[in-house]
Amino acid sequence: QVQLVESGGGLVEAGGFLRLSCAASTHSSRPYTLAWFRQAPGKEREFVAAINWSGSSTPYSDSVKDRFTISRANAKGPMILQMSSLKPEDTAVYYCAADINHPWMAATTVENYDYWGQGTQVTVSS
Repeated sequence: QVQLVESGGGLVEAGGFLRLSCAASTHSSRPYTLAWFRQAPGKEREFVAAINWSGSSTPYSDSVKDRFTISRANAKGPMILQMSSLKPEDTAVYYCAADINHPWMAATTVENYDYWGQGTQVTVSS
């Protein structure tokens, strides 16, 4: 089992910057992929970015590519999402997720992820 805790959300003006962090804790030695998803009111949860256990694969959604950067210091370290040039449409609850079954893959679909954090609110004002 993997416990995930997000931090770093808040209110920012359009064009601004935020840095989200996801701390993962587990008693298992199994590696895992980590990812960010987001969910706006009335919408389905959508993929934002992912990073596999080694950091060699980092897919992004088209809507955030070139604005967001995902990273992790090592296979067990915290995951960071640096968000720049924020837009009002980035407003959502951002969730950290872990996939322990495909640590090499950096999957982009909700169904691949077994563990989820509680989420952190990001609000971008226009």
